[in-house]
Amino acid sequence: MSEVVSYQLKGNIGVIVVNSPPVNALSQSVREGILNAVNQAQEDNSEVIVLRCDGRTFIAGADITEFGKPPRAPGLPEVLSAIENSSKPVIAAIHGTALGGGFEVSLACHYRCAIASAKVGLPEVKLGLLPGAGGTQRVPRLAGVKAALGMITGGNPIPAPKAKDMGLIDEVLTGEDVESSAIAYAQELHRTSAPLKRVRDITIDPDTVEAGFFDEARARLAKRARGQIAQDRIVSCLEAAVSLPIDEGLARERELFGELVTSPESAAMRHIFFAERQAAKIKGLPKGTATRDIKKVAIIGGGTMGGGIAMCFAGVGIPVVLVEVDDAALERGLGIIRKNYSITVQKGKLSEDKMERLISTISGTTNYDDIADVDLVIEAVFENLNLKKEIFAKLDSVCKAGAILATNTSYQDVDAIAAATGRPQDVVGMHFFSPANVMKLLEVVQGDRTADDALATAMAIGKKIGKVCALSGVCYGFIGNRMLGGYGREAQMLLLDGCTPTQVDSALEKFGMAMGPLAMGDLAGLDVGYKAREARTDLPDDPKLYRMGTLLVEMGRFGQKTGSGFYTYDPETRRRQSDPEIESLIKTEATKLGVERREVTEDEILARCFYPLINEGAKILEEGIAQRPSDIDVVYVFGYAFPVAKGGPMFYADQVGLKNVYDKICEFRDRYGEQYWRPAPLLEQLAKEGKTFAEWDRERSLA
Repeated sequence: MSEVVSYQLKGNIGVIVVNSPPVNALSQSVREGILNAVNQAQEDNSEVIVLRCDGRTFIAGADITEFGKPPRAPGLPEVLSAIENSSKPVIAAIHGTALGGGFEVSLACHYRCAIASAKVGLPEVKLGLLPGAGGTQRVPRLAGVKAALGMITGGNPIPAPKAKDMGLIDEVLTGEDVESSAIAYAQELHRTSAPLKRVRDITIDPDTVEAGFFDEARARLAKRARGQIAQDRIVSCLEAAVSLPIDEGLARERELFGELVTSPESAAMRHIFFAERQAAKIKGLPKGTATRDIKKVAIIGGGTMGGGIAMCFAGVGIPVVLVEVDDAALERGLGIIRKNYSITVQKGKLSEDKMERLISTISGTTNYDDIADVDLVIEAVFENLNLKKEIFAKLDSVCKAGAILATNTSYQDVDAIAAATGRPQDVVGMHFFSPANVMKLLEVVQGDRTADDALATAMAIGKKIGKVCALSGVCYGFIGNRMLGGYGREAQMLLLDGCTPTQVDSALEKFGMAMGPLAMGDLAGLDVGYKAREARTDLPDDPKLYRMGTLLVEMGRFGQKTGSGFYTYDPETRRRQSDPEIESLIKTEATKLGVERREVTEDEILARCFYPLINEGAKILEEGIAQRPSDIDVVYVFGYAFPVAKGGPMFYADQVGLKNVYDKICEFRDRYGEQYWRPAPLLEQLAKEGKTFAEWDRERSLA
């Protein structure tokens, strides 16, 4: 057949086996091998054909490295046509995951069977795409239009038993030996003279789809699209499945897939897909660096952050000890955890029994001696360097040799914290984002003396608890919070220049940000930023700087927690509302400061807020704080809700053009002064050379 596909006659059953590690992706050689095998089976003594895969999974999807390259025959539609038109029944035998094109291969088969642990799905939407090989036409014919809409626009895999209930799988096999069970199923189908069931022969009665269904679906999906366009095109394909013959529906699907695969939104989402995987790789780390065994963890501080971190470890079965200063604080901390789990139970996403099992994994103490045996300690107290150093000195005296001592600091100097111990090689930053049990990002911070195995362990344990890890060097705020300074600064400067809070936030939310910077400040608490600024000595002496945020805190308006900040908030719904009093105050302050207010365009709002991110990101790259531009994108997409359809700030900058970014920064420098708008040397260099951050990174990697 080919190097990656074999065919063998076993009695009267022809068995096609795909073996293309690691995930049996539908590369050209796999497509060609399956096509040849199906054609060969038409000419031999087989009665039924079984298609299965070696390794840990069924075909897990397309080979996305082929995207954007000239197509190589055979195309997937040709392969699926051969399967569907086989004169002998073809059975897909699924284990592991059948995703994307892999699941579409199974849908072209006449029958689908799967072991109970298998999952099926169409995750293309997560790459800004839609299923391009019949998924949008065959799934609604089997499962119904409503179920198909949820499955394809959600992109999440479905367990085999549920898939059977939906009509997507015909048989859930007993046992884990997929080949022998599938052959037995094939023999039974042959014995009962089972017909050739082609999904294409099913028609959908338009009367089964309620009036207005597709318009309502478009409107609902648009509210959470955040710049993504694939969901809208998926609805169009499902509409075609109902209103058109299948061949016309398939043509419509291919047309819209072609539009998406060349779209900037999908290019950005594919960039993040690869960037997420790349971020886990530590440059310069010796190959085969061992990791330390983490069997028990302690969390210092049982507040919202500490409790959320404890839940992360409990979720993967690692026992956690929560350490607090006294019994009352400990009881509060454990209560926060129980409350968080209870909310999940109320939403139907967790059973009571599972909640109690998770809670039983978390214990508490007020005595540091009780954590002498832990393998990892994560300090999660408030941002006070002296307090953190005091805690680490205590941990140094209590914890066993080889235990990793991690700080969850958002801003503080990890090296200064490590210096409070006699084991700086064991100290690392593990910066979780709030709420820690929900947010995906973990910034792992490498100190000057952090040992290789401690660093590798922090990255590995982060992955184990379901986080997307990105490595940072030591600096104030690391990658994400350091860059955020200019973003928040300009949002407030724009108010004095002529904007209302609603104008600023609306422009950024229209771009795709989950929440504008001023609304985000209200959510986080304006007093938090106020206190952080009080502790800094490096900020310019400028009365305009954070003027409105400072005034609001001094007025007792801390944001949502006090019912008012830049906005006012409904006490029940927490819905924000514009506040004419604050809009009037902004105008008064602008006059006091001699700022002449004017009309500000949406484009200027975006440039003023995003270009400081890009400029600071360039400095971070120059200094070696971030390993690569794509790591910065990962930080912003997973930690700061930068829209994935824009690919992160550095990818976005490349799309805008670094010369355009540089020129606009120079314009702002001439207008507002160099203290805020000095172009980063790397940005200036690349702008003049006509290069992108991605090209710079590739050249550096090859050097």
